[in-house]
Amino acid sequence: MQVPEQAAAEAAARELTAFLEAHREQIAQRWADAPLFRTVFTVSRDEAVEACKAVVDALTDVASAGLLDNIAAPGFDSVREQLGRMAAARARSGFSPAQIAEEAAGLRVTTAEVLRGGLRDLPYDQAQEVRLALTVLMGTLSLVIMETTVDAGEELIARQRQQLLEVATPVINLWEGVVAVPLIGTLDSARSQVVMESLLNSIVEQRARYAILDITGVPTVDSLVAQHLMKTVAAARLMGAECIVSGIRPAIAQTIVHLGIDLSSVLTRSSLADALAHALGQQGIEVSHAAGASPR
Repeated sequence: MQVPEQAAAEAAARELTAFLEAHREQIAQRWADAPLFRTVFTVSRDEAVEACKAVVDALTDVASAGLLDNIAAPGFDSVREQLGRMAAARARSGFSPAQIAEEAAGLRVTTAEVLRGGLRDLPYDQAQEVRLALTVLMGTLSLVIMETTVDAGEELIARQRQQLLEVATPVINLWEGVVAVPLIGTLDSARSQVVMESLLNSIVEQRARYAILDITGVPTVDSLVAQHLMKTVAAARLMGAECIVSGIRPAIAQTIVHLGIDLSSVLTRSSLADALAHALGQQGIEVSHAAGASPR
């Protein structure tokens, strides 16, 4: 048996569903001029109107199912991607989540203005229930928009971080059959994975026989960094390339000894120049100093 409050809420949801269906075009036309839609769908206003209609249809489905306060309601599935694109576009334009939330809240005000005229024939108490139902539904839409804003922001940050990692770990073709990765800064698991993938891809593309990992710009070496280096060396060997680690400074050498890290199986050289000279020498290319130049 339904309690009066539940029955009133269900009746309000039905009234709200009917209202959204009847005023779909009017709401969409009003929303199309709202900043959240207008600044994203810039090709034509008709495009913005169609996008607005899709959101109104989603709200209608949610109201019809009686899931007014459920952000996981299936009715929102069809517009989540669209809402994510809108939120991401506003974020890229420099708008903060609070500003985007304010714009989303503005959609409720516009819809309430349209609703006001459609409730004139309803009793006051019933009209109040419908207004409350609309407030709950639009609040849920705002939460969905904010959820997609956060997701879009996290995806953007992840893509930018990946791009920075790739830019920060270039693979240089030093000579035919010789590639090098000059490492600068701290190595962590994510960056080490990028280093390994970039180096292995370059070994295949350049048909490299020697790969140089230069750690001159790495400030410290701990057991984790050493482990990453060992894995990269082993992977390069599996690809048929000899890996040389260069740029081991005295302080780092002492740290490696104190940590008890065994690098005896790894070919090392003091500098990138020495590593390159070794790789060239192994290929039968003699490296000599220019006349008048003193060796370092």
